[in-house]
Amino acid sequence: MAKNFAEIGFSSAAKKLQEKHGSRATYSRMEKQTTYTGLGKYEQSFIAQRDSFYMATTGENGFPYIQHRGGPKGFLKVLDENRLGFIDFKGNMQYISVGNLMTNNKVSLFMVDYPNKRRLKLYAKAEIVELNDNPELLQKLDLEEYKFKPERMMVFNIEAFDWNCPQHITPRFTVEEIEEVLKPQYEHIKNLEAEIAELKAKLGL
Repeated sequence: MAKNFAEIGFSSAAKKLQEKHGSRATYSRMEKQTTYTGLGKYEQSFIAQRDSFYMATTGENGFPYIQHRGGPKGFLKVLDENRLGFIDFKGNMQYISVGNLMTNNKVSLFMVDYPNKRRLKLYAKAEIVELNDNPELLQKLDLEEYKFKPERMMVFNIEAFDWNCPQHITPRFTVEEIEEVLKPQYEHIKNLEAEIAELKAKLGL
């Protein structure tokens, strides 16, 4: 397992650019002082609340591919402090990510909490698990009443993670989040409409 996120992410070219632009000293201390010891409770809670994430893989031709994965909130499950897993549902049947994982199981995961402007990035090694090969895992990852056809399972063995700065994240909200905020206003309007109807009835209008 890698020592920390910087050890994986900071290539020699990246370090030269950090030196050029004045950030190398700070990141050098980060490399020495930060050690990966597993996902903490804060990271686990953050992951459990996500309804989507982005996964980057690399193909045999050297080109990267980024895929959006989504589902009901909590579809990406924390198995333990070092492992995440989810059921991979049938999509457009291009199989680019799965094909890439056949020759290179290293992935980068990116998760964003748009309303609160937070983002978590992780390095991991992915493992493809067929549905019939591990019934116990399938039971743990199962999503009740989610009407999509499962094709396989994926387990991510986390190597390192880091939190990105919140700069330049535009807050975005789901329909459910907006409805929750507007719920008191809806109730108020409903009550006003009832009062108006009652007054009209009394006035014979």
